This record gives sequence, C-alpha cells and structure tokens, in this order.
Amino acid sequence: MTLNWKQVGQYGFIMGIAVWYVSLVGMVETFDSRGIIDGTMLTLGRALLLTIGLGMGYVTAWKVAKGNWATGLITSLISGIIGGVMAALLVIIIDTTNIRAMFVNASPALVEILTFDQESLAVGLMMLAGSLIACSVAGGVIALLPHLIRRAVISGLLAVLLMGMLGELLTVVLNRFDLTEALADFLYGRNGLSVIGAISVFIFFAAVSTLWATQKEKMQSGVENLPATQRRALSWGLIVVSVLFLILLPQAVGPYISQILVLVGLYAMMGLGLNIEIGLAGLLDLGFVGFFAIGAYTVALMTTTGELGVSGTAIADYSNFWVAIPIAVAVSAFAGVFLGIPVLRMRGDYLAIVTLGFAEIIRILVLSDFLRPILGGAQGVLNIPKPAVAYVNQIANQLPFYFQSVLFFFVSTDGRIKDPAHFYYIILIGCTLIGFVAYRLQYARIGRNWMAIREDEDVAEAMGINLIASKLLAFGIGAAFAGLSGAIFAAQVGSVFPHSFGLIVSINVVSLVIIGGSGSIPGVIVGSLVLVGLPELLREFAEYRLLIYGALLIVMMLVRPEGLWPSDTVRREMQSDEDVEPVPVGQTVPRSV
Repeated sequence: MTLNWKQVGQYGFIMGIAVWYVSLVGMVETFDSRGIIDGTMLTLGRALLLTIGLGMGYVTAWKVAKGNWATGLITSLISGIIGGVMAALLVIIIDTTNIRAMFVNASPALVEILTFDQESLAVGLMMLAGSLIACSVAGGVIALLPHLIRRAVISGLLAVLLMGMLGELLTVVLNRFDLTEALADFLYGRNGLSVIGAISVFIFFAAVSTLWATQKEKMQSGVENLPATQRRALSWGLIVVSVLFLILLPQAVGPYISQILVLVGLYAMMGLGLNIEIGLAGLLDLGFVGFFAIGAYTVALMTTTGELGVSGTAIADYSNFWVAIPIAVAVSAFAGVFLGIPVLRMRGDYLAIVTLGFAEIIRILVLSDFLRPILGGAQGVLNIPKPAVAYVNQIANQLPFYFQSVLFFFVSTDGRIKDPAHFYYIILIGCTLIGFVAYRLQYARIGRNWMAIREDEDVAEAMGINLIASKLLAFGIGAAFAGLSGAIFAAQVGSVFPHSFGLIVSINVVSLVIIGGSGSIPGVIVGSLVLVGLPELLREFAEYRLLIYGALLIVMMLVRPEGLWPSDTVRREMQSDEDVEPVPVGQTVPRSV
C-alpha cells in the first residue's frame, strides 16, 4: 500500500486552515448561541467545526483511497490528526499570546467554545483534536460506503444540520396550525432539535433518499406503461395538486417567507427574460437592471400621488396600476430594442461592456440634477399607492362567509393588494405567463434561430437567419419581462429609489441563469430559489450569510458546472466535453471528411 503523503498532508492542512479561518473571523463564536440538538454540546458553532472535519475526511478518502478501505481509513485518520493538531495549536496561541490586537474575534469565549467549556485546557485540547479526528475518520468511512448507503447517510446528516440551523424559522411556521404544532413540539426543544427529533429527522430523510434512489426508475417505467388516458389523468391530477399547493403556500408559511417568495418571483421573472438573451441567443447582457429600473419608474411616475409624475394632469384620473403595467412593459421593450440597435455587431466581452455602460447611464440619469424635477433624483419617487381591485367589497358582500375568506386570500378587505401574500399571487401569475411565453418562443422558429446565433453567428447568417431582427427581438422580449418585474416591484415597495437598481442586481440575475442552467426555464426558477431565497433564509446569520452563500456557489460550480437544472442541449454539451479524451502532445486530431 503506497500512500500519497503529500496529498494527504495537503488535505489535513486545508482542514486546519479552515478551522482557523471560521474561528478567527468570528463565525464559531457568533453561531454558538444557536443549538443544533437541544440538551447537548452540539451548537451550530461547534457543528461548523465538525462539518469541516467530516467533509475533509470524506474528500481525503474519496480522492486518495480509490475505494480501498485500509487506505481510506489511514488517510482520513492522518488528515484528521493534522487538522486536529492545527486546531489545538490555535487555542494555545490564543491562550498564551495577545493576538486579539490583530484578530478581534480571538477571545476567551472562543477558547471556551473550542475546548468544549472544559476547565482544564489539556482536556479541552484533547477533546477538540479528538473530535476533529473522529469526524475525519467518520467522513472517510462515509466515503467508502456503498453508494446507496452513503447517499442515505449524507441526506440524513444534511437534513439534521439544516433543520437545526433553521429551527427558529421552522418552529414559527409549524406553530401557525394546531396540526403541525404538535410536530414542532416533538421535533424541537428549547434550543434546537430534540434528541428524538434529530434521530427521527435523520431516519426519515435517509429513508426518503433510499426509496427515491431505488424506486425512481420503477415509478417512471410504471407511469410510461399506463394507458394514454390514465397518463393524461395523472398529469392533470399533478397539475391540480401543484396549483393548489402554490395557492395555499403563502397562507401556510406566513408573511416573512411570503416576502421571500415575492423577492424570488421578481428575480425569476427577470431571469426568464435574461435567459432569452444569454441562454438562447448568447447575448451577454450585464445591464439588465436598467430595464428593471425603467419598468419600476414608469409605474411609479404614472401612479404616485406625490408631486412627481402625472398627478395634476389630464391623464391622472386614468392612471392606475393595471393601466401602468402594459405601458411599463411596452416602454421597457422599446428601451431593449433601442439598446440593441447600436450593439448588433458586438459579441462577447464587448457586448457585456456596452450593456454595463447602458445600466450606468440609466443610474446616472436618474441621479442627475437635470432630471430631478421629473424623476426625483436621489430622493426617488414616493407615495406609490397599492394596486386596487375594483368592486371587491361589493362582490364579497354578495358571497357566503366561506367564499369571502377564500377571496381575501388574494386581496385585503379594503380591496387593495398590499400584503406580501397578495403580491405573491400577482407574481405567480406573472411568472406563469412569462414562463409560458418563454417556453413557446424557445421551441418556435425564433427560438431555433436564437440558438443558432448562440452557436455561431456567421453560420446562422449564412443559413438565412436575419441576425438584426432576431437579436432585436431577444433584447426587446427580455427587456419587457424585466420591465414587468420592475413594475410589480415599484407597487409592492411603495417607493422607488435609484440605489435599488445597482449593478449587483444584474450580477445576481446573470448568476441565477448560469447556476440554475443556461437555456432552461425550470433552471431559472431553481436558480432563483437558491441564489435569492437561500440568502434571505440565512439573513439571521448577519454578515456571514454571504460568506456561506459564496462558499456554496463555489462548491456547486465545482460539482455541477452545467447548472442545477440544465437544458438538454447544455447537458449534452457538458457530457460530450467530459467524454473527449485529451490529445497527446505531437499528435493532431483527424479531420472528418
């Protein structure tokens, strides 16, 4: 048995550096107040350290052992010893030297956390090093298990960690109803999951993962073998269940998560628009936030009751949210075509730079003193009224009480759409409409034209595709979708400020399209949930949420570079790239005739 000592040492050193980093930046001490399992010493801060040990032990055995149990156990043990010694060395340095002048988080409280609150420093160091070594070996064992068992164990551990980390939020959601309140009492204690709850969560998610892995193909083949009428009935049944789930979701999760869903929906609408430009037509647009701002300001100026906009003019009596929506979409589409005209011959990085400049021009114009009498400058546009639904009270008074309750799912009792749950339904309708249009366009002739342009503009033009019309249509449709998102955003917030439309919005939209899966409509939705919803759920972890968010993005791009839910075309391209063997130096690839 020959070990790659250098590689094993590198993984152990990485483990130690990771422990040093999360400790010295303050993550361990900040997270220590949150318990994972109630009544135990396993807090979120310590769980972070143990997860590092478990993960690096897994990676060490996976990369070095190649399925050999003896090699895997030895390498994960050595890696854990190196990481444990480095962690113990950190405690000794903090305890014996004054490094807090440089690292403010190297406090006595951190030492107590790392040494598991032991009075004896030696005992605490042994517990710290021993726990990291044990976790590293456990990670190596998990990596060497058969695939099915390994998948079940990882699923169970991740479920326990996530449900313990989000315990406060999940408890609030479960306590909204009497039926789920008993479940919350069973799963959670005062500070984290109860011991029985943690075991139950682990077993449940491990079992679900196993059943899905073993029964997935059987279920698919069973559905495919059904008669056409039964398959159609099953499809419609799933559609009805999905619609009911989406309708009842905001009533079940409460206002906070409803607000997160609203934000996810706004980015999903923008992502569906940018997916046409990047995913289908291959037009890298970094100024997409400009169209979002145009839609928001159009609705703001048409509906505000303040000094700006159309108030006091002849059209003020006819300007409301429902009238302003199509106008905002049309203005944004016109702006997209207007931007597309001067950049028709630009490609790649140059196109990205020009569109980035367009977004900056929009931001500077909005902030300028020249347009301040019209757009409000840095003060923005205030007093944007909430959308009103006419005759709601009259209709409600004619309905039985039960139907009135259902009606007020979608609108408040005063006939206005103002709560996050109410805007959720508007955004749900908008996402459904945009998704349907995007789906139809993707598989229509114009969609094939866009994909041909993405692959090679010169070949597409030689085949008779009108590049000018196709590109302008992509810019216009994508901008229209962003304008619709901005219009709803303005009404939901009630005010519009220039600082709400920074470059980071465009970067987030581009990221969710790529990470979700370029060219994939479901991928855009999944990307929005991961890139927008997850950081909002982690908002209670203060500034460290973006650090966690960035780390997850790096891991995802290494594990699934094609995206979370890629289109069939992108999946085939990525698989073909992986299947191509490298050509040895000095040889050439034979050309096909």
